[in-house]
Amino acid sequence: MPKAAKLRSSLEDANGVKAGTVCILLAGRFRGRRVVLLKKDTKTNTLVVTGPYKVNGVPIRRVDPAYVIATSTKLDVSKLDTSAITDDFFARPKKDRKKGEDGFFKKGDKAEKTELPAAKKQAQEKVDEQIMKLLSGNEDMTKYLGSIFTLRDHDLPHTMKF
Repeated sequence: MPKAAKLRSSLEDANGVKAGTVCILLAGRFRGRRVVLLKKDTKTNTLVVTGPYKVNGVPIRRVDPAYVIATSTKLDVSKLDTSAITDDFFARPKKDRKKGEDGFFKKGDKAEKTELPAAKKQAQEKVDEQIMKLLSGNEDMTKYLGSIFTLRDHDLPHTMKF
């Protein structure tokens, strides 16, 4: 029986990925988008990334390292203030659930669209503003982050250098 190959071990443990690395998302709603790594969340073993939202529409979100390709492109985000991004930032609000027959048999009510909390909007704007200052002199980097990564026929991803 052949040895099992270690699949993308450099990314799964995310040791080689540092804050400021431009990454490509591989799955989910924003697959193919290039994002900037803000920091690693050691508690949940995830990566905190953002688009920035003004450039490509990707908000601040946590991503599993297995669903990310790290590129060799880096931004200097050492002076970025990410103090507002904690576990509470990603916590979902508690819902009031009705008990008994009313909650079980209630039909016809459509889910109301909830507004994003002001704290999240403010944190996103603050981080975006700081990243946009880094990108202000570099038009090519802004276009690079705004573009989508795709594979075409005859593209060989195993031979690509990211």
